[in-house]
Amino acid sequence: MNILSMDTSNQTMGIAIVKNGVIVGEYTNNIKKNHSVRLMPAISKLMDETGTAPEELDKIVVAKGPGSFTGVRIGLSTAKTMGWALNIPVVGVSSLEAVALQGSFSPFSVCPFFDARRGLVYTGLYNFDSNGKAQLAAKETNILFEEWLTTLANQGQQVLFLSPDIELHRDKILETMGKLAIIPELPYHFPKPSLLALAGADKETEPVHALTPEYLRLAEAESKWLEKQREN
Repeated sequence: MNILSMDTSNQTMGIAIVKNGVIVGEYTNNIKKNHSVRLMPAISKLMDETGTAPEELDKIVVAKGPGSFTGVRIGLSTAKTMGWALNIPVVGVSSLEAVALQGSFSPFSVCPFFDARRGLVYTGLYNFDSNGKAQLAAKETNILFEEWLTTLANQGQQVLFLSPDIELHRDKILETMGKLAIIPELPYHFPKPSLLALAGADKETEPVHALTPEYLRLAEAESKWLEKQREN
């Protein structure tokens, strides 16, 4: 099976091509630039360098959020357009799961998170089986990080924290969790599109147009509009 994966849901832009479980090409960039301008040229270049024709693809795997509202839409719209044009299935994988996969062989629960501003984070809790397959241990949510950390600390179990925003919250994690917190070196905190591809390889597909973003909260403009409607 030939899989193209892509992730533009947060700061990292990543794409990978995996053929029968072998990573034949992978590209990641952690520079804060316009993903919409760089994504398709990067896909085209990687497919050319790996000798992969569009009609040879069997599946597309895309990170579906949470994260940047614009970034999530860029990845999903690109994946869905390609899937529709090539008549191949598209699979959406949680962007939090994509980060958690970096800790798939950890014996501890893995807590991936993204900063959501104003003290909030997008987060969840994952465990992994002996084959490195993800199992959701606590539902993904948008929550005050202090509240989430207190909940984890009260469980009394060690937790591996992974996030491209780890430096924004390192002190708060250590203050609340103490020795229960495990924070690895920085390279482990950024999602790898090749792991995203492998995670989506066995996931069930759905109709291309039925695939929707997983924002976990309303966009600020939509939230303000609803608030205004309630006031009226």
